[in-house]
Amino acid sequence: CVQFLSPSLLRPIILVLLVVVGAYTFLRKDFGSFHQPKLNGVHSAIAAIAAGLIFGFYDGFFVFFTGSFLIFAFISILGFDFLTASASSKVLNWCTNFAALVAFASAGQVLYALALPMAVCNIAGSLVGTRLAVLKGNSFIRILFLVVVSALIAKLIYDALHP
Repeated sequence: CVQFLSPSLLRPIILVLLVVVGAYTFLRKDFGSFHQPKLNGVHSAIAAIAAGLIFGFYDGFFVFFTGSFLIFAFISILGFDFLTASASSKVLNWCTNFAALVAFASAGQVLYALALPMAVCNIAGSLVGTRLAVLKGNSFIRILFLVVVSALIAKLIYDALHP
């Protein structure tokens, strides 16, 4: 799909989704405050498979914003708190990134001079972020989540106005 569709076709949809995610999170003050799993057994497995397919496709196509959408999905659909959702999103995001790396590397479409330093920085950022998340807890992650979503919205608007 990446080779046949232009990401610019879907950017307006992503912008709208980010605005909805940000507004919902901002307005629901208790959103992600408590870990109250909503699904179990077969329903949990079906939700996990569906999320894996949807986010795997999305991440392979766009790469960016996946973590924010994963966190929102883990909280709203599965009932996770921000800390658990953030940790879970890191694992799933790593899996989708690895699958994308294998797919693009097999097609000879990886710029290793950029990819390797980026991977090192990603690992360093993950380590710092993990420590902050554990130390500061759900309220800190919620605020940071809203800041990141707002920054992503601003970037998409800027990109749309300055092609």
